[in-house]
Amino acid sequence: MKLKRSTLFYYGLTEVPINIALFPILVFIPKFYTGEMGVPLILAANIILLVRIFDVITDPIFGYINDRTNTRWGRRRPWIVLATPLMMISIYMLFLPPEGSGAAHLFMWMMLLSIATTMLIIPYYAWGAELSSDYNERSRITGWRSMLGVVGSLSAQLIPAVALLFFGFGGSANVLYIVGIAMVIIMPICVFLTVANVPESKEHVQSTISPIKGFKLMLENAPFKRLILAFMVGGIAISITTPLYLFFITYVLKAEAMAIYMLTFFYLTNFAAVPFWVWLSKKIGKHKAYIGSFTMIALAHPFYLFLGEGDFWWMLPITIVTGFSAGGFAALPNSMKADVIDLDTLKSGENRSGLFFSSWSFTSKMTGSVGTWIALTALAWISFNTGPDAYNNSSQLFGLKFLFSTLPSIFFLLAVAIIWKYPITEEMHSKIQVQLKEQRMNNKQPIPIE
Repeated sequence: MKLKRSTLFYYGLTEVPINIALFPILVFIPKFYTGEMGVPLILAANIILLVRIFDVITDPIFGYINDRTNTRWGRRRPWIVLATPLMMISIYMLFLPPEGSGAAHLFMWMMLLSIATTMLIIPYYAWGAELSSDYNERSRITGWRSMLGVVGSLSAQLIPAVALLFFGFGGSANVLYIVGIAMVIIMPICVFLTVANVPESKEHVQSTISPIKGFKLMLENAPFKRLILAFMVGGIAISITTPLYLFFITYVLKAEAMAIYMLTFFYLTNFAAVPFWVWLSKKIGKHKAYIGSFTMIALAHPFYLFLGEGDFWWMLPITIVTGFSAGGFAALPNSMKADVIDLDTLKSGENRSGLFFSSWSFTSKMTGSVGTWIALTALAWISFNTGPDAYNNSSQLFGLKFLFSTLPSIFFLLAVAIIWKYPITEEMHSKIQVQLKEQRMNNKQPIPIE
């Protein structure tokens, strides 16, 4: 059944504040706390990594709890509502730190934000997977959510960009201040509209499998292993570039105040590209389109290596290509994840969406932290200097350029090799859906895949 556009819109709305918040965390927080709050590069890298290691415990436990939740308001909605105020206060304190805040402040509020994000994202993404069982309809769901997510990322840039253009109100600290206030206002509105207007599926079998056994079953799911490994490797590549974006524009191009404009170009292109990648996935299959997006960005990224001081606008065509290709990362993986869950449901007889999405949530956060750790640790290793008046020689600047431009391409191409033989095509998924219907008619007992 084809979902109404209004349903897709309301579901995707919650992605707006998520991306308003998470975009500055990835791009501005590393430079802000290392450059303006005086936290050493290596210490900031280790704090971010330590917070994600904590997710090894919290994410699977919460995924298991969420799958077993059963209330009159649904099993996904209550957790999203509960997580919202926790996420709001964490963002506010992280983005608007009191004077004199340092490493301890960064660690405490990053930790609470991580817990709140887990409580929100796992049920939210699992909810989306349960809205439809159709192969292509799931791409529409994730496509709408991704486009609205890009709207959130764009909002996190356009608001500060307008402030800079008209009031000269720029720099990392001011960006975080503006975005922090905006997020606190927007988030409760978007979450309310989602939970009030989007139905939850009542056709599910409550999980009785322990988290440990559940993970063993997931590791027996070959498409899951291939997808999550590609997702992880590609995520590391993206998370290497993300914190370095501002460093690159600030220290290589010497145009920090203009960074918000380049990021806006990136996400505008990203937004415009999502419908293309959804369309392409219908024509050639999801995993082939996914391969195309990885290949395109891998070939484009090394061109950043040739830029230097004063080349801000020469960066634009490269950014347009990378932004366009990144639209595939936004549109396709979550749709593919839902297909993998169907295969697991067929084998186990249970819908364990929460457990699966907890795995992906942890993987996403962990790879994001690993990539950030690699980026910041490598900068510390080459003795890169941060701060408003920092000086770096040509070797240090070349190191930054290499880390930003070339290293991610190696990871992107590795992801291509991993996902190349991904087996769940539209034809295979149709067979899975037929057998799932048979399974429901047979007292929801697992049946073998033919």
